[in-house]
Amino acid sequence: MRFTRKDRLNTKADFRQVFSSPSVSRDRYFRVLARANELGRCRLGMAVSKKNCRRAVDRSRLKRTIRESFRLSKDGLDRLGGFDYVVLPMAQAASICKKKLAGSLQDHWHRARGESGT
Repeated sequence: MRFTRKDRLNTKADFRQVFSSPSVSRDRYFRVLARANELGRCRLGMAVSKKNCRRAVDRSRLKRTIRESFRLSKDGLDRLGGFDYVVLPMAQAASICKKKLAGSLQDHWHRARGESGT
């Protein structure tokens, strides 16, 4: 399954809606905000700041890792109902291996919704 434009939060209003009253999941690598939507499918937004991740190559690596984790989990998440997610990497995420980041994100997709991890 591909990660298409329909799978993204595209507008400022989309992000604002998630930031207004989200359920939050956090650990040392990520803070994930989630909010139900009426679309029946899940969408992803990312906010990778220079403050937490100085080098462009590290920011790009984080974005690729987040997109790939979401893409692989999307079918299972869509079956549970539509949610919008915004992922905010913490400073430590830039220096951690991709495998640990992917594992952390797998836990977050369900915890941010208020569910127990699978």
